[in-house]
Formats: sequence, structure tokens, C-alpha cells
Amino acid sequence: MHNEHHFIDVSQLQVGIYVHLDLGWMDHPFTLSNFKVKDEEQISIIKKTGLTKLRYDPKRSDCQPLPVKVNTPATAEIVEKETQSIPAPANSVDNAKQRLKELHQAINVCERKFINTSNIARQVTRNILTDSKASIEQAAVIVNDLVDTALMEGDVAVHALNGNRSSDANYIHPLNVTVLALIMAKSINMSKEDARLLGMAALFHDIGKAEISDKILLKKDPLTKSEQSHFEQHSEMGARMAQEVGLPVRIGKIIMQHHEHADGSGYPKHLRSEQTDPFARLIAIVNGYDNLCNPNNIALAKTPYEALAHMYASQRAKYDESLLKRLIKSLGIYPPGSIVQLSTGSYATVISVNPNKPLRPFVMVHDPLTDRHEPQIIDLREEPSISINACLRPSQLPADVLEYLNPRKRVSYFIDLDLSNAEDSQA
Repeated sequence: MHNEHHFIDVSQLQVGIYVHLDLGWMDHPFTLSNFKVKDEEQISIIKKTGLTKLRYDPKRSDCQPLPVKVNTPATAEIVEKETQSIPAPANSVDNAKQRLKELHQAINVCERKFINTSNIARQVTRNILTDSKASIEQAAVIVNDLVDTALMEGDVAVHALNGNRSSDANYIHPLNVTVLALIMAKSINMSKEDARLLGMAALFHDIGKAEISDKILLKKDPLTKSEQSHFEQHSEMGARMAQEVGLPVRIGKIIMQHHEHADGSGYPKHLRSEQTDPFARLIAIVNGYDNLCNPNNIALAKTPYEALAHMYASQRAKYDESLLKRLIKSLGIYPPGSIVQLSTGSYATVISVNPNKPLRPFVMVHDPLTDRHEPQIIDLREEPSISINACLRPSQLPADVLEYLNPRKRVSYFIDLDLSNAEDSQA
């Protein structure tokens, strides 16, 4: 499939043009990076971003771009043909096959570890009251293993589980929150001792929900005022339970505060940022992110890309902004679990982020000629001629692509080795 990119000079912009801003979220104030320009104020803001050339979609635009000014530089060429990738030398084909095999092995190992960990995490949170000593010991084993992985030297990647073994049934909110919290711990150079305490607090942050009825916990429609009031008690209930089962005092405090917001709009005590434990502020962010991606009502789920963009554009006041920026940096511009369209026209799922190259993640590519159980995986760092053009929702995929990529309704995260070091791990 031949794919053309349509570009205009920023001076050609007018209301009604559908644009793609090829920038990170922190470099522009809009909720999404692609949208239809609705007024002159938006045009003014776009011009201030420093972009001289804009990618735009003629089919989704209401009008044509303004005429090119006579003195416009060459970057204003309306249509740019995609650079054709250079065929790989014959002797690199075997290397590529070996590399793909190693990547599949690394992903399978990660998936097996994830399933085992998710099963234990489910038992731990379920049995914390009935067998608290064993549950805390099992939790410590899980957390210590994740901390050792997360804080190891070198790059550690967050993986979105999308393979053949795991399923939506393996998704566990407390485990997701723990994994994401520990990735944040890595980004701020937290000590192992602190990271272990943070991990335990994250794994047990919702234990108070054991005292909330399933009718409320599983409800897909918005909660009534009285239901919401009852639901909000889970923070205080959890803090009390933490004390009863012998968890450290600080963990109880973090559980109590994990729904407080930086601007004082949270609960239960409407504390502001400086009044809360730093670990509670961190867990509040990753908890908020996972709840946007994996709500009770799947129909309301945001893609990982949308969730981070929404938090930064619309919810910044609720969170510690420096920590929110770290989350975005840790998960990348295209977080694991995102569905994307590549510059080749192909569709793909982001399976892992390259920590130091957030625009160049690992992607699993839709290729009808390749067995979907052994799909093609590309490290975009190694393919400079291929880039990501757009982030999509599953509903935007053609039916055959949706079946092939098989995106999970719930996004599960796990920490494992950076896939770029996969060959070392197999040695």
C-alpha cells in the first residue's frame, strides 16, 4: 500500500483544516495531537509551537489550505512522498530472523512471569484479612522481585501484555498500579528500601474495597451521590485494615491518601499536595491513569495515548506535575498498549517502550502473510525510515486487522528486561 503524507506550511493554516501536530503532549496545550482547527486562537497557538510545516488530512478537512506564499521555503511542499526503505543486504536476513526469534522468546518469558505474578497477586489481595501473615509474605516476594527488576542497572521496559498466554482475566488493577509505580521509582532514582515500601503500598492500596459491596464496585453506570459517598470510604477502611493486619504505619497513611488531589479536590480529607505523603501522590497518578485505561465500563476506556494526553491537558491541577511529566516520559509518547498506524500504512500495537527513545518503541505489526501467533515485531530504533503516523482506537481498525492484532479490552503492564537486550538474556 503506497502511503502519501500531506503537508502544508504553517502560513497556509486556516479554520477547518484537520491537522496532526508531530509533537509530544508537553510541547502543546491541546488535549489531542490531531484535530480540526476551530478558531483563529488555535491557529495562533499552533504557530507559537515553532512548527514550520504541518501534516494535515485533506479528507477530514472542511476546506483547502491557503495558497502558498511566494517566498515560502521548500518545507512547504504540499505533498511529500515517503522515503522508500532500502532493501536489507542478503546476509542480514538470517540475522533478522534470529533477532525476531529472540524477541518472541523474551516476550514469552515475560508473559509467563506475568501470569504467575498476577495469580499470586490475586490471592494476596483476596486473602489479606483471612490469612494476613501469609498474604504479606507472598506480597513481599512479588514486590521484591519487581523492585529488583525495576531498579536494576540499565534500561528496563514496561511491556503491554498482548500475547497468546495472557488474557483480560489476568488483568489485576493493584498489580498494574504496582508495576507503574515502580517504573516511576526507577525514574526518580528511588532507593530499593523505599521502592519496596512503595510497591507494598501500591499492591494493597485498594484493600478497603473488600468492605464495599460488589453492586457498587462492579456498577457500570455512574454512581449515585450516596453510592459515591459509600465508595469513597474505601480509603479509610483500607488504612484501618492495614493497621489491623500489621502493615507499616506509613503504608496505612499512603492507602488513606491515594485519592487525595494536589488541588484539594480529592478525598477523604481534601488534602492539598504538600499535605500528603510523596508516595501517595505518586500512587494517585498511576492509579488515575490505570482507571482511565481500564474502567468498569469498558465502553468508556481511553487508549493509553488518550489517557496520558487527557491527564496532562485536563487534569494537571489534580496531580503533582513533575511526577506526571515523569509518567509521560516513562511510558513514552506512544504508551505500551497503543494501537498505531505506521508511515508504511501498516497497523501495529505498541508492545514495549524504548526508555531512551520514546518515539521509537517496539511494535507488533499486522501482516496478513505472517502467522498471527508469530507476528512480526519491529524495533523502530533499527528502522529509521519507518515512523508512527497516528494513534488509533480499536474501533478505527479494519475488521481483519482487529482480529489479527487482537488488542485486549484491558491493558495489563509488566516490567521485564528491555527488549533491546533480549539477545543478551538468551545467551
